[in-house]
Amino acid sequence: MRYPNALRVCLILPVLCFVSIHASAQDTVKIAYIDPLSGGGASIGEVGLKTFQFLADEINAKGGVLGKKLEIVGYDNKLNPQESLVQVQKAIDAGIRIVTQGNGSSVAAAISDFAAKFNERNPGKEFLYLNYAAVDPVLTNDKCNYWHFRWDANSDIKMEALTNHMKTRPNIKKLYLINQDYSFGQSVRSEARKMLGAKRPDIQIVGDELHPLLKITDFAPYIAKIKASGADSVITGNWGQDFALLLKAAADAGLQVDWYTYYAGGTGGPTAIKQSGVNHRVFQIAEGFANIPHQASQDFEKALRTKYDFGLFYPRAVNQIRMLVAAINEAKSLEAPKIAAKLEAMKFDVFTGGEGFMRKDDHQFFQPMYIASFGERNDKEPFDEEKTGWGWRVVTKLDTANTMLPTTCKMDRPS
Repeated sequence: MRYPNALRVCLILPVLCFVSIHASAQDTVKIAYIDPLSGGGASIGEVGLKTFQFLADEINAKGGVLGKKLEIVGYDNKLNPQESLVQVQKAIDAGIRIVTQGNGSSVAAAISDFAAKFNERNPGKEFLYLNYAAVDPVLTNDKCNYWHFRWDANSDIKMEALTNHMKTRPNIKKLYLINQDYSFGQSVRSEARKMLGAKRPDIQIVGDELHPLLKITDFAPYIAKIKASGADSVITGNWGQDFALLLKAAADAGLQVDWYTYYAGGTGGPTAIKQSGVNHRVFQIAEGFANIPHQASQDFEKALRTKYDFGLFYPRAVNQIRMLVAAINEAKSLEAPKIAAKLEAMKFDVFTGGEGFMRKDDHQFFQPMYIASFGERNDKEPFDEEKTGWGWRVVTKLDTANTMLPTTCKMDRPS
């Protein structure tokens, strides 16, 4: 039997081939992206994967990290905590020591717990878990751990900002809560009740609904309840198809209320808002929007939209990757403990302008936050969303110092 030349060399000099292959692998720094790439969450997961790959291309165009190329490797977790751990283990077995994930706080809790246990049992083989979107407050409070870092504001921080805005709006008299039935959605409803109870006790909560996560295909029965309640405003933490389908049902029913949201800008959300005709009546709290008048972030937005048919959902992902690269370069190492030591308490000029920092006490990143409404654009708002002609308009900005909440984290640090 005749073998190709390269294979014949490997058969004769296997050690040489191993060294060559190993050296090639060492020329790449890999990050495992573990999120839904199939099923109901796929539209969100695919956008996230492409965003991280775009960021890797940006880093590589500037020389990479420690002279090595950055590569994002996608792993489909099907939005399931158990499957997520299977995928994390696959990544570890492939030699990857940096993991990122964002969709689903139940998934985040599982990965964070796994990281703490794995790293304790496997000194010298530790991995980092970088969280770009899972916002259950417990992850940087009672269940915090040294190997987990979060770049998104937790849901309590976001609710504090939303309710500070809502308390100034006298038109809010009757409020309906509708959220996904898992840790994040439950946190949204409980904090909304608590904070509005303190800030605007006159607001009547006329409904409080939890529904299965990414399982509902027709929200018409839920919208009928909202309509019957007489609510003038709704708070929802729904994301992905659960927000888009909720607003689609609202459009079909002609429901005209104000919406206070976390993730209205996700895939399908802007289209559903436009169909509902609720012009500048849908509000979102986030760390950035396309139409913020900041040249560097707008240039990035243009470049991303030139390559893909979507805008930037995750300004926090930009902060995360750029800070990670800075930490690796400062540490001059790819070892997780050394990178973590640099990330702790790191200050950073954020994507949309202004300074953010990673709080050492709990590994929660703090940054300027914005509330924006979605609707018709003016001549100073260059970007629309999903070809609707409508775009985001900033209503208010909160400086970093005004976004901070205390933590209950008691972090165990490696010795």
